[in-house]
Amino acid sequence: MIAGVGVPDLRGSQNKGTFYTQDRTVKAGESEQVVFLDMGDDLKTHVIGPRKPSPPSDATCEILARVNKAARTVDVETGGTPARIQVKEKSWSEWVRFKFKLSMLQSVTGIARIYLRQIEPHVEFYISALNFDPVAPLFPVSSPPVFAKDLSEQIGLFSTLGMAEDHNGLNNGRLDEAAFLTHCELVLEERERLMRFELDRFKEGFFFLLYDTPDRVQHMVWRFRDAQHPGYEPDLAQDYSSLVEQHYARCDKLLTPVLDKIDENTLLIVLSDHGFNTFRRAFDTNTWLWQNQLLTLKNGKKPSEQMREGLTEVDWSRTYAYATGLGGIYLNIKGREREGILQEGSEAERVRNAIQSGMPQAIDAAKNLPAIRSVSRRDDIYSGAYVGSAPDLLVNFSPGYRVSWQSAVGGFANSLIEDNTRRWSGDHIVDPEAVPGILFIAKNGGTPLPAAVTKSGNVSSIIDLAPTILNYLGVPVPKAMEGTSLL
Repeated sequence: MIAGVGVPDLRGSQNKGTFYTQDRTVKAGESEQVVFLDMGDDLKTHVIGPRKPSPPSDATCEILARVNKAARTVDVETGGTPARIQVKEKSWSEWVRFKFKLSMLQSVTGIARIYLRQIEPHVEFYISALNFDPVAPLFPVSSPPVFAKDLSEQIGLFSTLGMAEDHNGLNNGRLDEAAFLTHCELVLEERERLMRFELDRFKEGFFFLLYDTPDRVQHMVWRFRDAQHPGYEPDLAQDYSSLVEQHYARCDKLLTPVLDKIDENTLLIVLSDHGFNTFRRAFDTNTWLWQNQLLTLKNGKKPSEQMREGLTEVDWSRTYAYATGLGGIYLNIKGREREGILQEGSEAERVRNAIQSGMPQAIDAAKNLPAIRSVSRRDDIYSGAYVGSAPDLLVNFSPGYRVSWQSAVGGFANSLIEDNTRRWSGDHIVDPEAVPGILFIAKNGGTPLPAAVTKSGNVSSIIDLAPTILNYLGVPVPKAMEGTSLL
């Protein structure tokens, strides 16, 4: 097994690249680092590595970039492997392994790609987030731990970052759509190479592979297929409006080696765990709670984007509910929250009812549309031993709307509903019924057929997949497991 979503980069963030420029007016965007280059054609600089604990500082790796304006290239002396690499303008490099010294006795390697954005009027290049080196990761990224190393030695270096496609580079304008899509294709090719290698030596059992590049592509290019999106660009839409369909067709071809492998004893399942929709407008849940006297800010303040994330400005002695995460609302329960004031029972029930009945009435005045379809109670949609860890309420957004970027991290926007102006323009954190996944099943070597509706006429759920697979393999289904077999 190789670890997936959630694996950080070498600095502990989710995807923090570094932008190098001779333009001193540039400011760092979200989740990125900026390094300024001297003027000239021989540019001494460094790659920023992991944090060193004592004293707190950044480990670095020195590099030298030599600019060749005539050839539109930069030759980089990496201090790692390969020792020297040439990068063409508007192109990505192969993987580079950088080495960082953490102490007298400890060093660590990380891998990254270099993108040369431009040579003139000033040199600018971008180094992707430092991935754990699969050959020698700082922490295990596979089970058994040696599996990632063995794979890398067989098929070459590959991404280990949980969200490998560099969406932050595109969001911050360091990459254009063409550079981002090229990077997506590099990730997809790595995953395909891994799949083909494992399929060739696979005999029996359970084989699973996730292709999550379609998720990143749809998040970042959806605006080109939606003329009503605030970020819609007519000129670019001519090239990119059908990109999602093109990408799905590309992914369909990945099934060819799989279909060649299956036989009469094979159960093939092809699925997406969710669909997609446009994300035009952002709804700030914390602002709605403030407007409805369910959340109070310190010193009579009003919601503002300048307020730090983490709910630091909340007056907990007068707050009944707060929002954080992708659509979750928590009650400020006494004995559960650090400064809770709500008694569980009738008092908390009144707050639940107020949110559940009031929030769906929130109308986007600028569009004359409802932003919220409904609000679900956790006990109505979840069961099992860990229900208590879920939010008390979950907001089901109308198509076109999603929780604001600020509420997602416990902050506040400047107003209740605002345009989503980021390149991250498609999403699935809405009402689940608006973004259903797709399921195909092929049994006994047949062609994959849609299986989203069971024989009883009920729409299948993703929780049905585990018991389906276990039953087919003759493995007892644990009593605690929800769902029923589709076969």
